[in-house]
Amino acid sequence: MSTFASMDVHTHVVPAEFPPYLGRRLGVRWPSMADAQPCHKHVMLDGKVYRTVSHQCWDCQVRLADMDAMQVGQQVLSPMPELLSYWLEGADAQVLTRFLNERIAAMVQQAPARFVGLGAVPLQDVERAIDELDHAVHQCGLAGVEIGSNIDGVSIGDARFEPFFAAAERWGAAIFVHALRPAGMDRLVGPPILEQALAFPGEVGLAAASLLTGGTLARHPRLRIAFSHGGGTLAQLLPRLQHAWEQFAPLQQAMPVAPRTAARSMFYDDLVYDAAGIAFLIESFGLGQLMLGSDYPFAIMDKDPVGRIAALPLDAAAQQALRLGNALRWLGRTPAEEPKNG
Repeated sequence: MSTFASMDVHTHVVPAEFPPYLGRRLGVRWPSMADAQPCHKHVMLDGKVYRTVSHQCWDCQVRLADMDAMQVGQQVLSPMPELLSYWLEGADAQVLTRFLNERIAAMVQQAPARFVGLGAVPLQDVERAIDELDHAVHQCGLAGVEIGSNIDGVSIGDARFEPFFAAAERWGAAIFVHALRPAGMDRLVGPPILEQALAFPGEVGLAAASLLTGGTLARHPRLRIAFSHGGGTLAQLLPRLQHAWEQFAPLQQAMPVAPRTAARSMFYDDLVYDAAGIAFLIESFGLGQLMLGSDYPFAIMDKDPVGRIAALPLDAAAQQALRLGNALRWLGRTPAEEPKNG
């Protein structure tokens, strides 16, 4: 297997600039960029610095050099989650997501053998979200979209979003779910980084569970959906949910497929920073549902995602599945479309 026969499904993009806000509303939380230290810019929201990011977020050549150093053959590009902007009015959000989708498509075109793109949709307005999914997949050539774990506080398993998931299933669009504005922040004690360290896993676990308990996944069995951060707490929740499903008729009525079985039809990145944790994910979800992910280029990223998989006591076929094969299945691609070196 080639050193570069690997695909990182969890990486993020921030454009080097944003278009000015041209809508009619006042006080809109529209992003902009401001110069920072060399090779860095501030992402500005509400006139305040939301995050300082480096040129790795928008410079494809820098990104490709990093990929080579990390022995990553291909990256799946998705927006920094805060840019999903579910708190904007639908029309404003569609303008912003259209810009993101076209910018990510342009990055893919700079190195189509190395990049796959996921866009964004304004899920606070489901009709507009479906329209933008259509544009992202059929006009921009993106493989699918990234969505947040909740839509301005509403779980993705809520029935109002089902038309969107039906469209994604119909068009074969891959969906990547990332934690966004997680629940439980009021219970954290310590510095802000604890949002990512402690709150993200619970948030992603609840989002994944909502697709099971709300029946979305059962009604759309061909939906190819993946969850960031190893599916968060879902693997720990599954035994409890399975036991409750076996004991209580209302759960069986809500979930026609057993939780353990249903969870094995979704995909998950392996971003848990621990070999024993990855082994637990394999046991919980199945080897065929796990994919390499790093969270490049942010500070919490796994700096050696390929090496972490290589260190697992698995045979060559299992290694290949984790590094590349499962990601190709999630994206709806065949091995013939494997990324080439160079």
